[in-house]
Amino acid sequence: MRNKLISSAKEAVLVIVITVLFLILTAACIGLRTEHFLMAGVFLVLFFAGKTTRKLAVALLPFFVFGISYDWMRVYPNYQVNPIDVQALYEAEKTFFGLSVGGVTLIPCEYFAFNHCAIADFFAGIFYLCWVPVPIAFGLWLYLKGDRKIYLRFSLVFLLVNLIGFAGYYIHPAAPPWYVMNYGFEPILNTPGNSAGLGRFDELLGLSIFNSIYGRNANVFAAVPSLHAAYMVVALAYAVMNRSKKWLIAAFAVIMVGIWWTAVYSGHHYLIDVILGVCCALLGILIFEQGFMKWGVFKRFFERYSKYID
Repeated sequence: MRNKLISSAKEAVLVIVITVLFLILTAACIGLRTEHFLMAGVFLVLFFAGKTTRKLAVALLPFFVFGISYDWMRVYPNYQVNPIDVQALYEAEKTFFGLSVGGVTLIPCEYFAFNHCAIADFFAGIFYLCWVPVPIAFGLWLYLKGDRKIYLRFSLVFLLVNLIGFAGYYIHPAAPPWYVMNYGFEPILNTPGNSAGLGRFDELLGLSIFNSIYGRNANVFAAVPSLHAAYMVVALAYAVMNRSKKWLIAAFAVIMVGIWWTAVYSGHHYLIDVILGVCCALLGILIFEQGFMKWGVFKRFFERYSKYID
């Protein structure tokens, strides 16, 4: 009993120290915002509220790390590492997927910028609002119904896919289609985020959902790969592995394709970005399932982690 109390005290001190360090470093490097306090507060409340919620707090760590990693790309923007691709990606899209309209070749995003309707705008907004909430909700559902090992595999792959995608941002910084349509081919650093075609959803409902989301964008020159396109691939893959209900798998498939379509329809991603995003998701699943899960050191870590949250 005494050893357990000492262990619990050490864990409590470690969690508090790490949380305080996170807030201090965030304040010093990128500036604190409301969401930083909210994230730290939610984690601490869950960790200290009781044994059950403590397990949930630890289980949610992959998602917390994902959020922190994305935010911390502000510290050292990718365009300081490699040149920004603005024109080459646009020209490649036009070469492979260009549409001839009235004797002029348009990329699909340009076509949709001139050809859109309220119904499509509405569904585009709905689909894009699913990109993070649905995978996280799926993870929580797996956790709460007791499928802790499949939950852990899913959440760790979700994190791994993000890290692969973030690496892609630094390897090949790239402007999204809306940037080319608004600013041309000259890179303008510190360009603010833009809701692009999703702004029509905001106008339709008289809200400011996407304008608010993209106003917090960490870096607009991070179009390749499209992680919007990747997330539901991961969720669908683990829904299939978990032998989930057919209606859930079908719903995930519809949402996945809907997000792919919206990425292009809204002008946020080229088709090339979407394809690379899907490849990013498949690569993450392959590396994790066929690599990490067959590596003895990682397998022992995975087993200890799964026992802790079970």
